[in-house]
Amino acid sequence: MPKTAEAAKPADSAHSQTLSRGIRLLEILAEAPGPMTIAELAESMGVHRSIAYRILRTLEDHRLVMRDESGRVLTAPGLAALARSVQRDLQTAALPELTVLANELSMSALVVVWDTRECITLVTVEPREGHATVLQRPGTRHPIGRGAPGIVIQSTYTEEEWYASGGEEDYRPVVEKARRAGFATSHDEVIPGVSSVAAPLVVPGQLRAAVAVVYASAASSLDGAGIGRRLVEAASAIERALGA
Repeated sequence: MPKTAEAAKPADSAHSQTLSRGIRLLEILAEAPGPMTIAELAESMGVHRSIAYRILRTLEDHRLVMRDESGRVLTAPGLAALARSVQRDLQTAALPELTVLANELSMSALVVVWDTRECITLVTVEPREGHATVLQRPGTRHPIGRGAPGIVIQSTYTEEEWYASGGEEDYRPVVEKARRAGFATSHDEVIPGVSSVAAPLVVPGQLRAAVAVVYASAASSLDGAGIGRRLVEAASAIERALGA
């Protein structure tokens, strides 16, 4: 008896389509500027509204999403409980240093980690005082080939190690420069009008990471090298706190 097209297709039992769709729904909501309707979610996911609704109800049961008074969907506090456990030791060690940096420099201070696919903001601290502070929310993503955090994370590899690891981004001259200097600066690479300075943070057993600050590019006359050296000090303090 000839096999059907479905039977002939290799089974990929290691992946769950429903779970993948649920995670995708959370990603869409996390990236959205505001609450979304079920119809908008279904369209963004490329599924029928009934499928989006079933996934939504399951996520609601686990308090990962919620609906406002008009029925629009947004992320719920349950996600924050999950996020607390992500690289918990690194978050705990970094927060005191980030708080000092943010208030000392009047800039948003953050730790960015690289999960081998993207650079992801893990934790951010805003200064108590500061005008027109640039906000970089936890969960913000960008390619490793853009921005000071990505540059210094890449600089923790030699060029040979980078390509041997399967890295797809080019090992740019600016990466080698950051490797020699111990920090990197960038302007308008991730977000137009936003600059960043970062230093690498390498701790055994932790994802490769960077300590960084972000600020409006209009303030580019700031001493980027001085800020970079200060971030190197902060990164060293975090590494010591983690026993590195």
